[in-house]
Amino acid sequence: MTAGEAAGESGAESGPERRGIRERLSSSAEDAIGKLADDLLENPIINSALQTAFTAREKMSQAQETAMEALNLPSASNVDKLARRLRSISQRLDEIEDGVERANRRLEGVAESGRQPAQLAERLERLDHRLDDLTRDVAALRRELAPGDVLPAAQTRAAVPEG
Repeated sequence: MTAGEAAGESGAESGPERRGIRERLSSSAEDAIGKLADDLLENPIINSALQTAFTAREKMSQAQETAMEALNLPSASNVDKLARRLRSISQRLDEIEDGVERANRRLEGVAESGRQPAQLAERLERLDHRLDDLTRDVAALRRELAPGDVLPAAQTRAAVPEG
């Protein structure tokens, strides 16, 4: 047997052997890390420190929310709620616009065909109720956004008497 053949055989044997050693070292390292993590979690001092850290994180979160409210800044959850509410109102407004367009087309048809005004008045009454619902939703949204704030007179809407 030549030196090259011996080296080839030795290299072939060292490949699987090396892989076996690597797997054993990796497995034993994983076991050691897992045991260390279990021991740390069972340690009352470490466990107490983790509980204290989580409690401090919660208190900090509450303090941040309180500070943001005091500065009248919305939190991320408030902005998300506002966005969902605005999408809902936008959809309702689109429905109302569609209803107004249909009413307008019917009005044109009524003018041409001489239909009874009672049907038109009923339809307009339903649209008026939908607009009232939308107005209540917008008012509720304003209250949610800034519960203690008073709107300037320029931003408020004047009451219109019905009649």
